[in-house]
Amino acid sequence: MAMNLYEEAQKRIIITAHRGVAGGNIPCNTIAAYDIAVAQGADMIEIDANISADGTLYSFHPGMEKIHLGKDCRIPELHDDEISALRYVNYDRNPTEWGLCTLDEIFSRYKDRCFINVDKFWDHPEKISDLIRKYKMEDQIVVKTSPSEKLLNIIESYAPEIAYLPIINKDDGLHEMLKSRNINYIGAEVLFDNENSELCSDEYIAKMHADGKLVWVNSIIYDCRAQLAARHSDDTALAFDQERGWGWLADKNFDIIQTDWTLPLRLFLESTGRRYKK
Repeated sequence: MAMNLYEEAQKRIIITAHRGVAGGNIPCNTIAAYDIAVAQGADMIEIDANISADGTLYSFHPGMEKIHLGKDCRIPELHDDEISALRYVNYDRNPTEWGLCTLDEIFSRYKDRCFINVDKFWDHPEKISDLIRKYKMEDQIVVKTSPSEKLLNIIESYAPEIAYLPIINKDDGLHEMLKSRNINYIGAEVLFDNENSELCSDEYIAKMHADGKLVWVNSIIYDCRAQLAARHSDDTALAFDQERGWGWLADKNFDIIQTDWTLPLRLFLESTGRRYKK
């Protein structure tokens, strides 16, 4: 089944589930978290790419072993048999039944079901690109990097046909430059800590749309001291004011919103008539 992110984004705001939907005893980056996200209406799931000592790709955020597994270890130093015995810990740091899943498992399970954003692509571009092609999911996968010349060359070398978004906090001519590269440049993920940023201006978003590009925004918060969308966030929406949090992002005409709260965001957008494009 052919999938086209640009065409789908013309119909509705694309909801991306950051590492799936996690909470309680369901850890992030697990099959359970991704299944829940899809069931709650996510159009896209975001996964993290890591690699074992045997060269197997896993969905696990690099450097988070102590936090998510409760162990002082590093996935790249472990063999697959060791990884298969690992279990995530829950919110209270008690062990769960959930183990790590491979990118093979994820691609196989969600082929033709939802879009997938592979984060940390830049660490293993050749292996990830080969796996995407193995499953014939070039139309379903999105990859992102910061727009350094080194990383753009990697995208051009290993993944010129795979949908690509640079992660940016300023444009500085990047948009025009990317249009001339041998890259499947479909838009940009924008980061801004105040409402005066060019990247959340009506003019910038209109320019991107006029050129057939999408604009991805984050309502997630990694660190409250480093705001990704000028406090128009999941936290603001859920703890204070949904209009100030998610409503502002929708009204700005962003195409893709990445969230940690898939179902509440979907219900808000639908109940206020903002989910589907008129």
